[in-house]
Amino acid sequence: MSMRAKIIGTGSCLPTKIVTNDNLSTLMDTSDEWIQSRTGIRERHLVSSESETTLSMAVHAGTSALEDCSILPEELDLIIVATVSSDFITPSMACMVQKELGAINATAFDINAACSGFLFALNTADAYFQSGLYQTALIIGVETLSKIVDWTERSTCVLFGDGAGAAVVRADQNGMIANLQGSNGAGGHVLMCKGRSNNNPYITTDLSPDYLYMDGQEVFKFAVKKEAECIHELLEQANLTPDDVTWYLLHQANQRIIASIARKLKLPLDKFPSNVDHCGNTSAASIPILLDEVHRAGDLKEGDLLLLSGFGAGLTWGAALLRW
Repeated sequence: MSMRAKIIGTGSCLPTKIVTNDNLSTLMDTSDEWIQSRTGIRERHLVSSESETTLSMAVHAGTSALEDCSILPEELDLIIVATVSSDFITPSMACMVQKELGAINATAFDINAACSGFLFALNTADAYFQSGLYQTALIIGVETLSKIVDWTERSTCVLFGDGAGAAVVRADQNGMIANLQGSNGAGGHVLMCKGRSNNNPYITTDLSPDYLYMDGQEVFKFAVKKEAECIHELLEQANLTPDDVTWYLLHQANQRIIASIARKLKLPLDKFPSNVDHCGNTSAASIPILLDEVHRAGDLKEGDLLLLSGFGAGLTWGAALLRW
């Protein structure tokens, strides 16, 4: 039997600054009622000091996950960080995390799959485990989205928050059951953030930073359709029914999306833990932050069947069915 990824420890980190919808209403023309009725979000955490960075949150979450399962940094073979908001173009966040943790034996690299990033990273670690190349990995999803959103664009900026989530995964015979992922670059224009423009001795263009752009309606339609499809496909692979799953841990983008998927699956909403109300959309960090919250609340029991699913810019989507 090939070895698969089993989650053995979790951790998370949220900035200390909590920004409520009422706080935002003093900065722009919006209201708590408007934001909550459309998204389910009432507050989010935003970095508010120079000491809080993408790297600091990643290291904090990673350290917490290692402590949760009593794994030493030196035992890690692999570190994968999923992010679209790194502090550096290079080196990668993963290499910087490796340095800070002292994980001297780990191969380290980043993945950019936006809100699907943690699942892409988890599925990548699972593939490494199946190949026999590595046995122990630290997977981190981390974002400082507040530095790439336009704080004058009220329909978008109110959705996002900062934070990090992490999981230690180890090769095991009882972990991952099935997974999938996919991409559709043709739809990438509905959710994007441009990088640096050309600048060399032969061409000079505007060097001012660009901000995250999102066509909210198109993303909403894509999310509801694709996430339901992913869940059905994964359950079919495993020959299971929706009722067999103990917990559905979905990307925390919008409470209306989560509720819509629950209805499509004809399942009670209490099978879908949520933290979007107090975290907002933290992109690659949302699923591992939620996983850590549910774990530390004591809601996960050995043998529970978890289905993790997310969607994001790219367009990308991913899902994983695993045994706790």
